[in-house]
Amino acid sequence: MTTLAVKHLTLSHFRSHKAARLSLDGRPVAIHGANGAGKTNILEAVSLLSPGRGLRGAKAEDMARRPEALGWKITAVLQSLHQLHEVETWSEGGATRQVRIDDKSAAQVALGRIARVLWLVPSMDRLWTDGAEGRRKFLDRMTMSFEPSHAEAVLTYEKAMRERNRLLKDGQRDAHWYHALEVQMARAGGQLHANRLTALGQLAAAQAEAETAFPVADLSLFHADDFDMPHEVDALAEAFEASRPRDLMAGRTLVGPHRADLGAVFAAKGVVARDCSTGEQKALLISLILANARALAQTFGAPPILLLDEVAAHLDATRRAALYDEICALGAQAFMTGTGPELFDALGDRAAFYEVSDDDGTSQVRKGTL
Repeated sequence: MTTLAVKHLTLSHFRSHKAARLSLDGRPVAIHGANGAGKTNILEAVSLLSPGRGLRGAKAEDMARRPEALGWKITAVLQSLHQLHEVETWSEGGATRQVRIDDKSAAQVALGRIARVLWLVPSMDRLWTDGAEGRRKFLDRMTMSFEPSHAEAVLTYEKAMRERNRLLKDGQRDAHWYHALEVQMARAGGQLHANRLTALGQLAAAQAEAETAFPVADLSLFHADDFDMPHEVDALAEAFEASRPRDLMAGRTLVGPHRADLGAVFAAKGVVARDCSTGEQKALLISLILANARALAQTFGAPPILLLDEVAAHLDATRRAALYDEICALGAQAFMTGTGPELFDALGDRAAFYEVSDDDGTSQVRKGTL
């Protein structure tokens, strides 16, 4: 099986870690320690081997270790399919983070071409009950895992929409000011919508083919106010034009892919996700992450790196063991955190164990044993 895995990881002045080094062999990684010791910070560092702000969505300046505030750096040796890559990413003085791949400066989007990273963090446990924005970001993150250029479509659309919204707030009524922006929004928005639908199709296929202890989620994409997203660029541009009077009254754009929402139904019960129990909602999330991983194993050529923070929460011992079995069967390198090593008993020697402790505000990482 081809592999995607972090072989070596070094953190320098990153969050609570003054210096940390992990040498890994591709197996899942079980990281345990007390709350606040710095376990999640390791996962966040790995998440920065992909484009964007990482699993916390934090600004670069907020990732620097205090009180030094010298900036931070993450270095990794990444095995991607049949190649090894040296990856460096860093920020100095709160500046935008920089990326270097194999000693050459690179744009963040280049990270998406050599690695796929998926994550599940505790804040996502509220995904089905919180607002649509979180579900939209969750869907876009999955979509980007299939198509890294989706990030560019999102950024292009949002930038043009901000300009349009500025005109709307200013009460600008001259159509000429809007036309170019609406065409740009329509082009990027049409691609954005098409990418999302493609991703949902790949997730549905991956769930249908799987035999898993986790429930299947029937997914759907819908829009506020029953807006029917046109598939043609011209039709979407016309929809923006037609909505101008209402948008002027609201001072913002009321139609388009930025108003999309992800719907999910617990298929076996026919119950919408927001009405499921806490444990069922967590199981649905895990099911989607696993489906995403299985689909990527086919399209990318190797399973993605998985970051599962406090994954044992809301899972009983049976389902926890089933999750570990699925990760190992998939062949994915999963970084998992928990307060104690006993949470990972079912993994046995299938995983590498690390313990993180706090030493007067500085995280210490040492190789552990089951």
